[in-house]
Amino acid sequence: MAVTDEVRSMLAAKFEVILPHLNERQQRLLLGAEARVLGHGGIRAVAQAAGAREATVALGADEIEAGAPVLDRVRQAGGGRKRVIEQDPTLLPALLALVEPDQRGDPMSALRWTTRSLRHLAGELTRQGHRVSHDTVGDLLRRLGFSLQANAKTLEGKRHPDRDAQFRYINEQALEHLSAGDPVVSVDTKKKELVGDYGNKGHEWSPAGEPVHVLSHDFPHPGSNKAIPYGVYDLAANTGWVSIGTDHDTAAFAVATLRRWWDSYGRQRYPDTSRLLITADAGGSNSTRARAWKAELAAFAADTGLAVTVCHFPPGTSKWNKIEHRLFSHISMNWRGRPLTSHDVIINTIAATTTTTGLSVHAELDPGLYPVGKTITDATMAALPLDRHDWNGDWNYTLRPEPATPPPTSPPAPPLAHLTPLIHPAITGMPDPAWHDLITRLTIPYQAHHEQFLHNYRGHHRTRGGGRPLRVTLTHQVLATLLHHRYQTPRQVIADLFGVSLTTINIAVRHTRNILTKTRQTITPADIRL
Repeated sequence: MAVTDEVRSMLAAKFEVILPHLNERQQRLLLGAEARVLGHGGIRAVAQAAGAREATVALGADEIEAGAPVLDRVRQAGGGRKRVIEQDPTLLPALLALVEPDQRGDPMSALRWTTRSLRHLAGELTRQGHRVSHDTVGDLLRRLGFSLQANAKTLEGKRHPDRDAQFRYINEQALEHLSAGDPVVSVDTKKKELVGDYGNKGHEWSPAGEPVHVLSHDFPHPGSNKAIPYGVYDLAANTGWVSIGTDHDTAAFAVATLRRWWDSYGRQRYPDTSRLLITADAGGSNSTRARAWKAELAAFAADTGLAVTVCHFPPGTSKWNKIEHRLFSHISMNWRGRPLTSHDVIINTIAATTTTTGLSVHAELDPGLYPVGKTITDATMAALPLDRHDWNGDWNYTLRPEPATPPPTSPPAPPLAHLTPLIHPAITGMPDPAWHDLITRLTIPYQAHHEQFLHNYRGHHRTRGGGRPLRVTLTHQVLATLLHHRYQTPRQVIADLFGVSLTTINIAVRHTRNILTKTRQTITPADIRL
């Protein structure tokens, strides 16, 4: 029978209400049943009313006529669109070649040197002939056991042969001091922080849509302040002391923090102790090679009456120092997502740091000046009351609570004093008065030439107090030039004789030769070669 417009309207209204509540198979069977009832032309009429394909309606009618069984699933086994890896068996090997750590595959692929994001991977696979979306690439990677991974900081670089033995030695020293009731502290400098509206890593709960606004970059502004946290962590008491410096991270600042801890806390907690053990890393202001560190500790030991023992961790293993993961890590977590706008904010945040294990921290500002460039002479080092341990004395040593032995008071020898015998008429080819007269006449031209050279080198005039005394004076420069041009002495030999670098001799000879030429002074070649 013919299907009227009224019947089509009724079918459309029925399908609009019922079909959204049915799954794919149920919809197909319902449409097929309606088409069978309508008879000839029913398939097209039902398809138009339901907005479906005629083939779908016909398939439903055929299933009903064939006596379709009741199933627990929507589709027949094997039904639906084939998986992309079934349609393209080479897709997985191509994807693995792009993401495996050994980086097999095309060495010229640009993806090798860029971010391996899902979109970049999908684009590279499409370029190779595997049409795939970034969502599908993500599903395939998860099926293969891949996930987003960050770098893991576990490699320590070159391992020192005494690394493990030093760890055991530090542990033995710490246990021996702790069992005797003596203090054991871990010291180090935390990362320097900029004070101001600078971003800080991490997230913190705040009202939605109201983030704390900070500067878009971390470049320090002119006149901006900085904070240098130096910490002392007491292993037995589980307490920390942090001084916030504002000048430089020097050995004097480090030991000043140690003094503050001892005067304000350590002396009261350990009233009967006569020694102190310090564990520190191998670099920074408390470096194994920092002479100022040892000199400042010697003064601290003499003032407090403590025998100060220092054990350094091997190079590249500073993360094993207790202060790193028992104090500094908790401080970083406590101020995450919070701009350090002032020194007060830094101090209060550090002082509020606690843990479930009972950590307490004291923090205070140290506005003192700690200039860099302090020189500790060999004589001062030799006078320190320092005892190197039998095991690796560069890393393990004890400073006795004694005043340093005063260095000898004999006047220091003038620089390059061993060259004085070479200024002899037999070598210079001129009597002593003539030699001194030559040096006098060359002094002013040399000073002018040297100042012009420095001005061109640094690009500006000399600042007040700038420069340092020359190790190779004008007299020695003229002597070096004379040895080279009069006796053809190689410049490397002269450098070894003077105890300076070859570059220093090259510059000295070149400058002196130019001055001699301008002042019309000549060097007569000798008949012999030195």
